[in-house]
Amino acid sequence: MAQAHKAESLQHFQNHLKTIRVTQGFSQGELAGKSGITRQAVSAIESHRYLPTTAVALRLAATLGCRVEDLFSLATAQDVIEGKLIGSLPQRDAKISTIRVKVARVGTRMVVRPVTELGDVLSYSVPADGYASDVHGQVSGAMVRVNLSRDRQAIEQEISVAGCDPAIFLAGAHLRQRKDQTSVVGWTMGSMAALRSLQQGEVHVAGLHLFDPTTGESNLPFLRRALTDSNYEVVTFATWEEGLLVRPGNPKSIYAAADLTDPLVTLVNREEGAGARLLLDQRLRASGIDPTHVRGYEKTASSHFEVARAIANHQADVGIGIRSAAQLFGLDFVPLQAARYDLVVPKAYLKSHPTLANLFDTIVSRSFRAEIGALGGYDTRDTGKRQTL
Repeated sequence: MAQAHKAESLQHFQNHLKTIRVTQGFSQGELAGKSGITRQAVSAIESHRYLPTTAVALRLAATLGCRVEDLFSLATAQDVIEGKLIGSLPQRDAKISTIRVKVARVGTRMVVRPVTELGDVLSYSVPADGYASDVHGQVSGAMVRVNLSRDRQAIEQEISVAGCDPAIFLAGAHLRQRKDQTSVVGWTMGSMAALRSLQQGEVHVAGLHLFDPTTGESNLPFLRRALTDSNYEVVTFATWEEGLLVRPGNPKSIYAAADLTDPLVTLVNREEGAGARLLLDQRLRASGIDPTHVRGYEKTASSHFEVARAIANHQADVGIGIRSAAQLFGLDFVPLQAARYDLVVPKAYLKSHPTLANLFDTIVSRSFRAEIGALGGYDTRDTGKRQTL
């Protein structure tokens, strides 16, 4: 008999209160006042810490002009979504029948990416949103079915960011501390690839650092050519130092582009379209150097950390990267320029996504700016500043 009256577990229910509240433009305090309950109660319900009574649920539904069933529903035994596959699948293993994936709602569609696309370390520390089966042989762009392993509402609050600044994961951690339980997932890629991913509706935000030596501006000249309308916000994440990463003590005396032509010097490059690759090519052109005269020019790494790791492991002598990557791997750093790292986001996403605006509130917080400032090589004086396209 006691078992029959045992309180229901919160995990048996789906909670859509926050999504509907935000869509209708209510703050937690406004909804609480109109519903006759406390703001703390609204917060507890939205964060899945409190299951409302029937009376509270009816009051909330009446205030929001919807049914109780729209706000709260029984969780299905298995929630299945269909989404567009982005990226490459891991090699087929006969013993593994499912693939761990991350899922994001970007605009009106669901996007599915294998967790392995996050890299060797993060793929073991970032939990999957679900599991895709029968996907071997599928290519990027195919529609695949995913059995969700997390609450659908939590998944739809996730923020997907393309770019090459690893500090975006720190922004996600600070966002969870300050606002809600939103996850920020960073997909590492060069600046132009990140911008293409944003334009193709694969991520919510693109990060880029492309310096134009002709105008002396970061990013805006490239964005003005690439974006055909003004429906985007451009917000500065930070200004960082870019330069040459070399081994401790700089044993091969590498200080400028001319030093890269030494036959005893091996470069590790970034992929075409990356901001670091653009900087390297600009310096080589200014010095009248043909890239074919630089040993290792065709050898590429996929991130600032991969460049630093290759140098630290004596697989290369030098590469273009950011100061914080050099410090993390104990390398020396030869500064070449300061460049802004800007975040580009469609204005429509800021309105429709339930938590995206909170990310931009978080990066201007004193605690977050202090933390990335302590990483080294970051200047946060313009963090949060909107740039005019």
